Amino acid sequence: MGNRQRTTGEESFSLLPISRYPLPVTPMLIDILTLFPSACSAVLSSSILDRAAKSGIVEYRVHQLRDWAEGKHQQVDDVAFGGGAGMVLKPEPLCRAVDALRERNMREDVSPFVIFPTPDGVPFTQEIAKQLSQRSNLLFVCGRYKGVDERFRATRVDFEVSVGDYVLTGGELPSLTIIDSVVRLLPGVLNDFESAEVDSFYDSKLLDCEWYTRPWEWEGQIPPEVLQNGHHAQIEAWRAQNRIERTKKRRPDLLK
Repeated sequence: MGNRQRTTGEESFSLLPISRYPLPVTPMLIDILTLFPSACSAVLSSSILDRAAKSGIVEYRVHQLRDWAEGKHQQVDDVAFGGGAGMVLKPEPLCRAVDALRERNMREDVSPFVIFPTPDGVPFTQEIAKQLSQRSNLLFVCGRYKGVDERFRATRVDFEVSVGDYVLTGGELPSLTIIDSVVRLLPGVLNDFESAEVDSFYDSKLLDCEWYTRPWEWEGQIPPEVLQNGHHAQIEAWRAQNRIERTKKRRPDLLK
């Protein structure tokens, strides 16, 4: 299998046309390839992610990478060529797994988009979450140890993405972070989709505004009076200005 056209940290993410309320014909299928399925299943079976699956909006399939390893010990890693500390995930089980899942999913009329979370990938943003929510099948490959054989990345991965400038033990947490961000954008997952539309970064580079609830007075503090006057235009104007002021104070880099 030759080199695939993949998106890395060196180039822009290829955008798809965005529909405000995408209406998938079938549930979104999300595959996760990992050495630690239980770490993923615990999160996917909780809260909104679990509700989305039970509602038939999304289907999760978590796969054990060792199922595609050979030999008595089902070895998936080995020492690095050239020496150095740490082990590297071997290309054979990774390629076998992705090829098998791709073939199976295409028989079900869905085309998997293979995502590899890595610190040297494209920085993950809300815009990318919106783009990924338009796809019918996402296949996450969770790395471990020192790294993954580059030949796998070059031939099987469609999109390399980073959740921040730091290193984690494996790709499970970044994958779950992205999945949570994507699934909450699917129609029917949130009770009120407008709640997502006013989140930080959804349609601009501004942070979300301040929010308050009952009681009106708490430890001597009260919310801004405008929030109680019932004048919706004034409330929306206050929230818009508050988003700007909050962004200037907390993330001035977003306004450059």
